[in-house]
Amino acid sequence: MADSPKDPREIAAPYAVAEQVGPLVRRVLAHNPSAFTYTGTQTYLVGGAGDVAVIDPGPDEVEHLDALMAAIGSDRVAAICCTHTHRDHSPAAGPLSLRTGAPIIGCAPLTLDDDGPRADAAFDPDYAPARVLADGEQLCGNGWTLTAVATPGHTSNHLCFALEETGALFTGDHIMGWSTTVVSPPDGDMTAYMESLARLYEREQDTVYYPAHGPQVDKPRQLVRGMIGHRRSREKQILRQIEAGHTAIPQMIPQMYKGVDQRLWPAAGRSVLAHLIDLEKRGLVRQADADWTLVG
Repeated sequence: MADSPKDPREIAAPYAVAEQVGPLVRRVLAHNPSAFTYTGTQTYLVGGAGDVAVIDPGPDEVEHLDALMAAIGSDRVAAICCTHTHRDHSPAAGPLSLRTGAPIIGCAPLTLDDDGPRADAAFDPDYAPARVLADGEQLCGNGWTLTAVATPGHTSNHLCFALEETGALFTGDHIMGWSTTVVSPPDGDMTAYMESLARLYEREQDTVYYPAHGPQVDKPRQLVRGMIGHRRSREKQILRQIEAGHTAIPQMIPQMYKGVDQRLWPAAGRSVLAHLIDLEKRGLVRQADADWTLVG
């Protein structure tokens, strides 16, 4: 989790405007900035030669829905695709489907009592896809093909979408352009997240990432390699914290996240817990109530 140098709400951003960001790709930014969403949720329109797919329609806000409809214009919406069902990503899917008649196709539905610190990351209970895409399944339109890439970790139902014609990958919250993502148990799983990162690193065909939050990533494999290294470094920090006698998560966070906005510390604690659960699976630590100890 990177230190955010400026309050996202103070950043001038092009809300409710369709921007051409790459071949076959336009972006519309929702006006929901926060410490977790950066300047807001970025909805992507893929295609444009008569039909489009909408990726991550975002929050159910009239301004954002109106901006999407203006960008769609007379095009047919072939599909409304969601990478996952946190409330800053999927709630507009239903209203947009009603306006356009398009089917909701993408990740599986998932509802879970959220015991993490993020109000905006609670799961969307109203998400109802007409079709769930399995890993490798495709959606096709006029001049575009989207392939589902299963990337569990941030959530168990997370998908990325690969645009085969251009090498673009829509990464949702799995990889963001401004910060590392929160992995919050019980649904967030660090073991799965690391495996998903390794899988993306192996995908040499991806030339640009379009995340749901933050700027596009023009050197994707370099970023993924750095993120894997960052997570391994966090593991080592956690083990050193336990060795130093900081055996409970609230004792670790001030030491490990000194340069991070303290509003993000509760979320950081969730990711530390995810690391500890992963380390426990690997036989490196064990838990006794709220305390963790090294094994061996």
